[in-house]
Amino acid sequence: MKRSFPNSNLLTRIAVAFLVGLTLCSCSMKTSESNVKVMLLTGQSSKYHDWELSSALMEKHLNAVESFDVVKVVSPAQGEDMSDFAPSFDGIDVVVLDYEGDGWAEATKAAFKRFVNDGGGLVVVHATDNSFADWEAFNLMIGVGGWGGRGNDFGPKIHWFEGGAKLLNTPGSAMHPPKHDFEIVSRAPEHPIMKGLPEKWLHPNDEIYSRLRGPAQNVTVLATAKADLTKVSKGTENHEPMLMDIRYGKGRVFHNTLGHCNKNDDESVSSLNCVGFIVTLQRGTEWAATGQVTQPIPTDFPGADAVSVR
Repeated sequence: MKRSFPNSNLLTRIAVAFLVGLTLCSCSMKTSESNVKVMLLTGQSSKYHDWELSSALMEKHLNAVESFDVVKVVSPAQGEDMSDFAPSFDGIDVVVLDYEGDGWAEATKAAFKRFVNDGGGLVVVHATDNSFADWEAFNLMIGVGGWGGRGNDFGPKIHWFEGGAKLLNTPGSAMHPPKHDFEIVSRAPEHPIMKGLPEKWLHPNDEIYSRLRGPAQNVTVLATAKADLTKVSKGTENHEPMLMDIRYGKGRVFHNTLGHCNKNDDESVSSLNCVGFIVTLQRGTEWAATGQVTQPIPTDFPGADAVSVR
């Protein structure tokens, strides 16, 4: 029996078209799968802060990075039943925590601890370090924290001297000078988050979290600040850590004490719209998730002479 076959040129064209389509499909899938999966976890704050405003601005800044896929998770309101609050960390690369409020259920705490310990990234922003003073694992994750029961006996403070960071057990619990413009000083210029940033830059109208205490273990100080006593009436004598790298198990933690806002502020609040805050949040999130930073430094990054606000 004589058999007929399709034209060989036609077969070639079909095969090439199939391979091209498969390649395009694979590239598309790879791009999506290679994006950093970010969970912005928020929902509560004290009367001194405004989580709705801070989380809205951080969500905007994180969504501005093309390689981030951001999902926002909001807890029950303060005082409500927290027993069923159990966000899933499956498939998440990094959690950005903007949360200052009620404790979580033990199962939720265990899942979060497992996530970071097993290599998940964590970014802790401003008032978040006031939370969970009675949770040992969380205190190890953030290195040092303030308020919430963290008194003189809670652990050492980290201060920066000309020779580097030192742990101090001197009296004094958490405080901050009044909001003002102050200088940020890079202390780890070769760290992926800090690499290429100016040695000093001016940050606008924010709080300098001071005398934070905790286990202070596995902490690398990335940047510090000291109150400008020509502008405000109080502040510690030493530079305080503003940006920190902490290791917990296999996880990387970026602790950013900047970014204060309250109910009297609006979306133009300069502390959260400072280019220095935005860029370190974005770079710190990528680093916590992947261990590296691929984002370029924008041309409007502030210098030592003037603030830069978007």
